[in-house]
Amino acid sequence: MKTRTSYVAIAILATAAGLLTIPAFGQQLPCPGCLGVDTRMLADESTLSKQPVSVNTDRTMYDHDSMISIMGTVNAIKPGTDVGLIVIGPPPFNNIVKIDQIKVQSDLTFSTTLSTAGELWKYDGTYSIKVTYGSQEITDSTLIQLTGGATITPSTGVECGPNDIVASGQCVPFSVTGGSVSSAMFSSATNSLIINISSFNDGMITVNPSTDAIRGIFMILVDGEEWDDVEINGNEVTVSFPAGTEEIEIIGTFAIPEFGTIAALILAVAIISIIAVTAKTRLNVIPKY
Repeated sequence: MKTRTSYVAIAILATAAGLLTIPAFGQQLPCPGCLGVDTRMLADESTLSKQPVSVNTDRTMYDHDSMISIMGTVNAIKPGTDVGLIVIGPPPFNNIVKIDQIKVQSDLTFSTTLSTAGELWKYDGTYSIKVTYGSQEITDSTLIQLTGGATITPSTGVECGPNDIVASGQCVPFSVTGGSVSSAMFSSATNSLIINISSFNDGMITVNPSTDAIRGIFMILVDGEEWDDVEINGNEVTVSFPAGTEEIEIIGTFAIPEFGTIAALILAVAIISIIAVTAKTRLNVIPKY
């Protein structure tokens, strides 16, 4: 009888000890590995939400004698792997301006500086800075604007100076603050000079087109609305614009056609040639007596 009672007591004690090792409902386990969970998998999942590589610059606008500070982060160090960097120039050429490799620091950051001086940086426009880390699919990029340099239009091949806008084959002197000029054109349909800009702050633009290109300026539109914060002095026009402005239209009583001077000359030569050929043909068919 005593032996059977002893067995029952031992069984009760063993059951109680087993219950003590099982956590209560909702209680956190002392470690993920206690139930066979791979802790490395949990660590990898925690980094999935982080961007593998990111890049940015200290500013968005530079001139052609500046230093660009480039910095970024990665979400994990890959031994023996550097961050690849490539800078692409503005349209229409999209030339490769710079290729480099940047070492990743132990705190998962990387940084470098680039100079905008030099022949490859001479054109105004939007430059793309792209980085990769290990795989071509692991990438990020940022854009910067360069101003105060040369501009070029591929349609006419006309190259203007650092203080000119290229508009329909014409070089138009200008200065701008608070943004940058991306393109411009003359329109004979509206007798206007249309300037497309990217403005990051409140700013001001001054243009002084030739009277051969536009004249009789009497109205300014900013993003399609008539604008009063302007100064018109003959053909010199100064416009104050708010941040976010995208288009400024300067309207006169005359403007050259959109296709520009070279195309106009070609058209004129073609017309003269047609007239000459027609006149010669008529002379050939006149009967001789």
